Amino acid sequence: MPISVKRARLACLAGAPAFLAVAASLTAAAPALAQSIAALPDQTSRIRLSNHDVNHVVCVGGDIDDVKFSAEKGLAVERGGSDAWIKFLVLETEDPNIPGSGAKTHSYVTTPSEFFVSCNGAIYPLYAEPADIPAQTVTLVPGGAQRARANDALLGPLVEEERAVGIVLAILQDRVPASFSEVAPSRDRLMLADLPTATLTERRRLEVEGAGLSVSEYLVRASAATALDERYFLDTALGADIFAITIDRLTLGPNETARLIIVRRSVQQ
Repeated sequence: MPISVKRARLACLAGAPAFLAVAASLTAAAPALAQSIAALPDQTSRIRLSNHDVNHVVCVGGDIDDVKFSAEKGLAVERGGSDAWIKFLVLETEDPNIPGSGAKTHSYVTTPSEFFVSCNGAIYPLYAEPADIPAQTVTLVPGGAQRARANDALLGPLVEEERAVGIVLAILQDRVPASFSEVAPSRDRLMLADLPTATLTERRRLEVEGAGLSVSEYLVRASAATALDERYFLDTALGADIFAITIDRLTLGPNETARLIIVRRSVQQ
């Protein structure tokens, strides 16, 4: 029988102090990053980098342990913590058209280079083409294995009911852990047999890899005054194996909207 997260939350908060610390971790979102390029582990990403400005590489959720590259190609690389900086060196030579004048010409690198960046226990191969463009930021996005490990660290110590509570709180507070995977939501509007005065639109869907769970947030919009009950949403249209349900309000006026969270056991579990 699916649990009501509202009831589970009261039980967990009353008797599980350890849960509070993990729930706080769940709701601590990763800082916003200025992303221009995203790269995945264990597959070569073809990217363009500035051949005259300093380019930035960011390891999401961990540190950059090493960067392998060919120094003879005119490159400078520095790293520290979760960041690395790549600079293609500019060659300065005397202008051959004005010998002895001290006039200089600048030659910018045009030859592609390969980088192998170690981040979060995975290797990110980058095939970088230098170009006359502004500085770029390359974000090293966690792969499936990394997300599963991160989710196990967050959720592993919890029983199933506590996992549901932590996940729902993260969604309701819009502080989703970076280890949750975004999945394209359905564009279809739903109407349920037990709720003829409301329509449901899926706003967001997430996979919690390694935990065997997925979660969706729906917006429930009423066309008339409507009383809501979590049991109305025990419908296969919302999932084949619903594990937990919560809704942020139980009454709606005409054209008012509620947020509905559905946690499901993943099909492959």
